Formats: sequence, C-alpha cells, structure tokens
Amino acid sequence: MTTPFEHHLALWTLTPDGPPIHTHSSDVLPVRWNDQPAMLKIAREAEEKKGGLLMNWWNGDGAARVYADDGEGALLLERACGPRSLAQMARNGQDEEATRILCEAVARLHAPRPEPPPPGLATLREWFADLPVYAASHGGVLRRSWQVAQELFDDPREHVPLHGDIHHENVLDAGPQRGWIAIDPKRVAGERGFDYANLFTDPDGDTALAPGHFERRLAVVTELAQIERRRMLQWIVAFQGLSAAWFLSDGEQPDKEFAIIGKALNELDRV
Repeated sequence: MTTPFEHHLALWTLTPDGPPIHTHSSDVLPVRWNDQPAMLKIAREAEEKKGGLLMNWWNGDGAARVYADDGEGALLLERACGPRSLAQMARNGQDEEATRILCEAVARLHAPRPEPPPPGLATLREWFADLPVYAASHGGVLRRSWQVAQELFDDPREHVPLHGDIHHENVLDAGPQRGWIAIDPKRVAGERGFDYANLFTDPDGDTALAPGHFERRLAVVTELAQIERRRMLQWIVAFQGLSAAWFLSDGEQPDKEFAIIGKALNELDRV
C-alpha cells in the first residue's frame, strides 16, 4: 500500500525509524537521515505548509533545524530526543518551571534576526477572522473577547513574527546541547503578547484550571516576558476567545477556554 511518505523517503534517502503520526493537518514519520534521527513532516493543509517559512527563517535558533525542504509542504526536521516533557512537568507539580521554559522559548523565537522575516505572514486582524463571526452568533464572553481584541489591534505594539501555536507539546526537549526547541508554527505576525496567551489552557483543562495555576502562570509570564499585566490579561481574553471560536467551529465545547476568559476578565475588571 502506498503511504504519504514513500516519495520523500526515496528523495532524501531516509529510513523509517518508528510508527507514523497522523494529525488533522500533517503526516509525520520518525526517520534516520545520514545516520542521525530526524522527523519527516508532510503538511496537508495550506496553513501548515506555510509554517515551514518560519522554520527556515529561524534557522535552528530556538526551533528544530530544517535539514531539507521540498518547497511544497514537506520538511525533514531535527528530531528532539530528550527525555523531558513540558506537559508531564505541568501535570506533576512542576507547572511553574514548565511555564518558565515556555516563556524562554517564546522569547528566543521573538529575538531580532539579521534577515528580514519571510513574506506572506498573516496579520493578527486576519488571524482573528472567526472571532467576530462567533461573537455575533453566541454573544456573551465571545463578544467581550472581540471587543478586547479590537482594542489591542487599534493600539499595536512590539510587532514580531509569531509562532502562533505555542503550547506544551510544541516545545520539545532536544537534549543538553540544543535545549528546548519549537515545532509546528503557523504563518502569522503581530504583537508578541499574542504568543504568550496560549499558555493558559494547556496541557489540559484539569491542569490549567487547578487552584492557583492561572495566577502563578500570569505572574511568571508578566515577569519573564516583561509585558504589562493588564495588557497580558487583554491578550488572554482575546486569544482564548479566538480559540473558543475555533472549537465551536469544530463542533466542540470550549469549556476550559471560557473558564480562562472568565478568570482573566475578573482580573481585568479589578485592574
């Protein structure tokens, strides 16, 4: 039976080195390349394919190295083989440490580069296109999220290329020499606070909503990212509203997103 990997296994002289992973947007296969571990990723969706632009631009600094790129959505990437997992850390009493590592990873990706960013990155206004649709149909906190998002867009700050999907499973342990590296970016650019707002609902609802976790994460993020507290709360409300809209579009109930929006709004109303 033909698999999605056969062409690129031959093209780049790769040997399968583990079972395939199939997600809603990509097919991924652990491989050996020149006797070193790598990952063959074949994106199936346009947005996922364009994420390769940023992976190449980061050039292995804070992100997985790109060993080969066919220009059509297939990448041969560095494989992170370290034993640590940020999701496991967060679930097992090390949530604050995991949050600090994620903040450091985000800051590294946002650092200035000598080369201009790749063309064709979406603006945050474009990225938020689904939120006003669901704010109009569902109202409530989604309407408030859209209002807050518009306030942020009307007062733009600190514009950078963004990862767009930073969470506990997209920053991986690549060992003592390479440290923590990011994978699977989107194609978006805008205010850097956006990338930190995704850290508040992962790796799962039980962990994110455990007593004290939201407050401690907020303290860590505002300290390490040097983002004013009110501004960070606004980004949490805006981003989690967008995330909730995406869940609703997939027919899923965004309970944890609504819960985090509620916590952030409560804090905003006290500021």
